[in-house]
Amino acid sequence: MAEGRESAPDTPDEAPGESHGAVGRAAALLDVLGRRGWTLAVAESLTGGLVCATLVEVAGASAVLRGGVVAYATDLKGTLLDVDRALLAARGAVDPDVATAMAAGVRARLVADVGLATTGVAGPTAQDGHPPGTVHVAIVTPSGAAVGSLHLAGDRPAVRAAAVRAVLDLAVDELAGRVPGSGTPGAPGPLHTT
Repeated sequence: MAEGRESAPDTPDEAPGESHGAVGRAAALLDVLGRRGWTLAVAESLTGGLVCATLVEVAGASAVLRGGVVAYATDLKGTLLDVDRALLAARGAVDPDVATAMAAGVRARLVADVGLATTGVAGPTAQDGHPPGTVHVAIVTPSGAAVGSLHLAGDRPAVRAAAVRAVLDLAVDELAGRVPGSGTPGAPGPLHTT
């Protein structure tokens, strides 16, 4: 996932299951995880439960999805997800390392094979010096971790919808063993950080 990538939200007329819609990406993610026999847990901040809601739109999601934690307040990221309090104090909640720690924390707390996380600023105002549209998404698996940092355009709902799509895209791309944007499947390998 490239720094500064602009992303538009899914359009409301997309049918569930379309490969380019968020629900289609959720279905693809659940399929990849199911074929591996892996479970999933999600930690959300700016998306406030939208990632989990998108995943449960897919029939059979309960075979893979263990659950989610909405840790909207910064202190809850430490309390519920075991994000290092010194990291939170030094950098605030809007940080790529915080996103990775959230994914690791939810993975451990919910006893899942894979953890996903979203954190950022949906707007309309800045937070901790970060402008609206600053978003970090992360995945932690048994073989590694990856994080994507984005600067998304749009109003609050558009940023939140794009963050959902971004974390699902990151997860599908990483678990499919692709380099994001290449469209070329490869053997699952170690995850990378961008």
